[in-house]
Amino acid sequence: MPKINGNEIKPGFILEHDAGLWAAVKVNHVKPGKGGAFAQVELKNLRDGRKLNERFRSEDKVERVELENKDQQFLYETDGRLIFMDAETFEQVEIDAELLGERRPFLQDGMTATVNYYGDEALNVTLPPKVRCRVVETEPVVKGQTAANSYKPAILDNGVRLMVPPFVGPDEDIIVHTELMEYSERA
Repeated sequence: MPKINGNEIKPGFILEHDAGLWAAVKVNHVKPGKGGAFAQVELKNLRDGRKLNERFRSEDKVERVELENKDQQFLYETDGRLIFMDAETFEQVEIDAELLGERRPFLQDGMTATVNYYGDEALNVTLPPKVRCRVVETEPVVKGQTAANSYKPAILDNGVRLMVPPFVGPDEDIIVHTELMEYSERA
């Protein structure tokens, strides 16, 4: 695995640090008036979800890990485990549902998602950036409410609550941004 300098760390990098695999979530480069520059990095453990703030100086060396990405089809969920199938080999793999966290409701039957592997261990699941959902319930439009910066609560067919523009009504299909978990556009 390639070693990189501490000041080369960018958000999204996977690092081997403290005998674990960590994803760099936020990176802030700091140059104090006194002393050397450093990178303040917020790390998230890929195995147990712990968070850690660490300082890396430019002379510090860290191991950057490359994960293997495979597009796999979601089949079903059983006992808190998600079952995915490789489209080429038809091999099935079980992944803990907690890996997805609050994005879990957006995973739909038959959906193709990217599974990140470190060797044979599945570490993360990346959903498509946008997903189509149906609005089940929402409040009626209030007269005089303008479309600019005014949103109303809605409940989607997967049980997720989010804010939608006033023109969106019940039984309408919308596109939801899965990373930000917010309304994107009408379907």
